[in-house]
Amino acid sequence: MRTQGAAFAGLLAVLAGGATARDVHHYWDIGYVTANPDGLQEREVIGVNGAWPPPELHVELNDTLVLEVRNSLRAPTTLHSHGLYQNTTNYLDGPFMVTQCGIPPGANMTYRIPIQQTGTYWIHSHYSAQYVDGIRAPLILHNPQEPHKYDEEIVLPLEDWYHDQSAELLGNFLSWKNPGGAEPVPNGALVRRVGGATKARLDFVPGKTYRIRLINMSALAMFHFSIEGHQMRVIEVDGVDTEEMVVGNVRLAAAQRTSVLVTALNTTDNNYIFHADMDTDMFDNVPEGLNYNTTGVVEYRSGAPTQRDGDVDWSAFNDIDLVPIEKDPALVADQSSTLDVHFGQYTDTFNHGTFNNVSYVMPKVPSMFTALSAGDNALNPAIYGRQTNPHVAPHLRVVELVVNNYDAGTHPFHLHGHHFQLIARGPVPYDAAAAPEAAAAPISRDTVSIPSMEYVVLRFRADNPGTWLFHCHIEWHIESGLNMVIVEAPEMMPQRIAVPQQIVDHCRAAGIPTSGNAAGRAGLDLEGEAVGPFPYPYGWTTKAKGAMAGCILAALVGFAAIVWYGWSSKRSYGRVPQAQPMAEDDP
Repeated sequence: MRTQGAAFAGLLAVLAGGATARDVHHYWDIGYVTANPDGLQEREVIGVNGAWPPPELHVELNDTLVLEVRNSLRAPTTLHSHGLYQNTTNYLDGPFMVTQCGIPPGANMTYRIPIQQTGTYWIHSHYSAQYVDGIRAPLILHNPQEPHKYDEEIVLPLEDWYHDQSAELLGNFLSWKNPGGAEPVPNGALVRRVGGATKARLDFVPGKTYRIRLINMSALAMFHFSIEGHQMRVIEVDGVDTEEMVVGNVRLAAAQRTSVLVTALNTTDNNYIFHADMDTDMFDNVPEGLNYNTTGVVEYRSGAPTQRDGDVDWSAFNDIDLVPIEKDPALVADQSSTLDVHFGQYTDTFNHGTFNNVSYVMPKVPSMFTALSAGDNALNPAIYGRQTNPHVAPHLRVVELVVNNYDAGTHPFHLHGHHFQLIARGPVPYDAAAAPEAAAAPISRDTVSIPSMEYVVLRFRADNPGTWLFHCHIEWHIESGLNMVIVEAPEMMPQRIAVPQQIVDHCRAAGIPTSGNAAGRAGLDLEGEAVGPFPYPYGWTTKAKGAMAGCILAALVGFAAIVWYGWSSKRSYGRVPQAQPMAEDDP
């Protein structure tokens, strides 16, 4: 599978002298700055080294990315290199209370990440909803032996943008006042980090072929990308190189990436419009004045007229039809889990996302530390806590996830630490007998979009020991509980993973244990673990019966009081008043 294969390919390249391993150093002081990205409202954002946006990161296969981070925020933070395997470095993966306790305010951390793969990725905070405030950036892993030919490349991040702070948005979303779970609708979109009155521009030279690396770094929005008057050829999804496929439109859900080749026309007579339109089907409502049809200019010559090609091409490719360049055969599952996706109001009055009616709640000990300290219990899912929705996969087992999306919306699901094979798609519920046959060499990716009332079947080999999050990448759904932890090869983790003292110190500073089960206790003693919220029970529970009896009793007492009051009033008003004698001095 790709985790081991990419690392092996990189080793061969080094031995052959085809690549020189090097350390690529960056320093990020993560802090608050003021910015006005969309030209509509200035606000506090999270930037790097006193500026926004954070810079793009570029490294090559076999390099080591060394990212020195200082947290100058008022809250903890973490960084997740989205899509990177982090083989043997599970502790650098980033999700709070899964692999890390967070970098405390004022503290430093070194991310030292061996680059074992190539393609288009991104990096973002994985603490609360921080990345909505701007701490996100492209991460490009270059291939010295690139299989596709092109002259230049363009990195084109697409982002939805909010004028309010993420903490305020999250508080309004997770509220009893929002029982239907309506997600915050963005105020607009940024394309190549500009928006509002400023137009993104792509400079084309006639005859040149460009690789455009599209990255959806949004909290919610799906984007549709197209270029009027030009043909696009897909060559990569989520870091996986594919055979060329001609498309009219590229659809990217939150966290997905796609590279396309575009050959420039042989004339400078005209400039052209490109579209990066937000899909309003993702929004609970479309606020008045929202500009969701975002456009930019493909410029051949400054001042040239803009050629308009008419309607936007909304046709898009189906990712399961893509053919990978590396043709790994379809895996045969050793274990399978069915995950039914639902949303609903739970016993804490909030609207939660769930797998199999379990909404994720953080454990008291990060799951990675539980696995490392559990000994013989490491393969027992109970020690990770019911509310983490743990799924344990012994070393080298082929894991199958069948995800049935019963929600009314589309969800992009992301697996940390892996690419997975996309085996099948279809209408819910999944029926193995009726499902289409898997391709001989299925496409792999790390983030898959599942429309409402559809399923996908995913498979990967458990060859990367660690605790890996599987979750919807709509940020509001992450925070509402649509997550689960895959505990992969825990019996191998102590041999493969040596946690740096710096990370242990961060946990101690926060008062978070670095050993024990989900409740912070030994063995299977889970007293005090996080439990709930739960679905509202169906049928007549004891409490419901008691409440109904109380209501009936109160109603009877009320009716009796009304009857008594009416009867007593009738007796009083029914008497004829006696005439009173007139006083002598009355006129």
